[in-house]
Parts: sequence; structure tokens; C-alpha cells
Amino acid sequence: MTEQRAIYWSQPEQYDELVRHEDREGNLLEAIRAITSLEGADVVEFGAGTGRLTMLLAPRVRSIRAFDIAAPMVEVARRNLARLGTGDWEVGVADNAHLPVPSCSADIAIAGWTYGHQTVWHPTSWRTPIEGAIQEMFRVLCPGGTAIVIETLGTGYPSPFVPPAPLASYYAMLVDEYQFEQRWIRTDYEFPSMEEGSRLIRFFFGDEQAERFAAGGSSILAECTGIWWRRRPPSPKSTGGLTR
Repeated sequence: MTEQRAIYWSQPEQYDELVRHEDREGNLLEAIRAITSLEGADVVEFGAGTGRLTMLLAPRVRSIRAFDIAAPMVEVARRNLARLGTGDWEVGVADNAHLPVPSCSADIAIAGWTYGHQTVWHPTSWRTPIEGAIQEMFRVLCPGGTAIVIETLGTGYPSPFVPPAPLASYYAMLVDEYQFEQRWIRTDYEFPSMEEGSRLIRFFFGDEQAERFAAGGSSILAECTGIWWRRRPPSPKSTGGLTR
């Protein structure tokens, strides 16, 4: 398997092909709607990748501004959104901790499957970039706005797995230190064939996951996803910072 970080820069089209098969039952949109209203909302998205969440939200919100650090991913997102043909959207290249967005300009700040990478890429120093990104979420939020973080709880698992130590510490930090609420949903993949599923799973998740999928005899790959959220206090005296 190509190292996942390199995939985002060198193979964004194939990555996009994989994630198009995710969330076969549409559980993610319903979960987000249960947290906050989308109608009339201005959204800022962190770590947008090829636009998986952006395309889900763009037709349903007033506007969405989406950013990712990997320019090749952003270019695929731009093409995907252009083909979508609807919504007031903007995509750009930016680091999660430094978005070119005014303070107090978003009703929803959302980050899907992005902050957790830091626990793999920087296992001894992940707190600094993740905390910077969380603070940036609350900077861009209007008073009363909602921050939403979406992360994996196990690909190939029918119920949430026990994450490795750095990832578990990050998830605990969201709840214990930043008072995010949490829930989990299923976002299973469904592929048009076993062959197609094996190819795409091997590409991103590796040989072991692909072999388990093939042995299962189904074109569906179970996946659990965690959702964490917190509302910015509505007080006009709020400074925009996130307190623990």
C-alpha cells in the first residue's frame, strides 16, 4: 500500500474513487442534521480532501468554503463541485490551523477525517497541530455556531474499535478537555463488485484489509465513524477562543 499521506498528493483521483462508495445508507447527512440545521447556514470546512463532505453539504447550505493542505486534492474537489452544478461554494489550499476566513463568519465549522492524521504523522507532537485546528474552528464560528469533527472508529469493524494510543488520546481530549459531545454511526462502503472493492481497498487500506474483505464474500465493507460536536457559546461577549 502506498503510504496514505503520499496518496493525497500523488493519487487523489483514485482516493476519490474509493470514498465515493462510502456511507451506503446515507447516515452521515442525517447525523449532521440531527446536530444542527443546514438550511441557510454558512459553512467552513477543514481538510476537505476531494470534496466528499463538501458535495454532501453544498446543495443544502447557503454557502460553503472548503480547504485542504494538499493542492492535488483541492483540484479534484473543484472539479467535483463544478460537475455538481449547484451551491455557493469555494475551495482553496490552506493548513487546518490557518484558514483565510474572517473570524465569526461561519454557522458551522466541520472537519472530516483530517485531524486524526496528526497522531500518525506526528505521534509525539500531535497535540499542537490538532489544538491549533480546534482553536481555528472556534475562531471562524459565529456565536452560537457549531463545530463538528468526524473521524474513523474502524474500517472493517461492525462496531467501534479500540483505537491505538495516540488516536485514543486525541478522542479523549475532544471530550474531556474541550467538552465535545459524541456519537457514532455506520458509514459502510458498498462496491459494484468484489473485484472493484478489493482493488480500491488494497490501494488505500492495504493487503490485509483487502484479503479480509475478499474472504467475507460481500461487496459491503463495514465502517464505523465517530462524530464529535460542540456549540460556541452565544454570548456576544465571547472572544471566539475555545476554553477547556
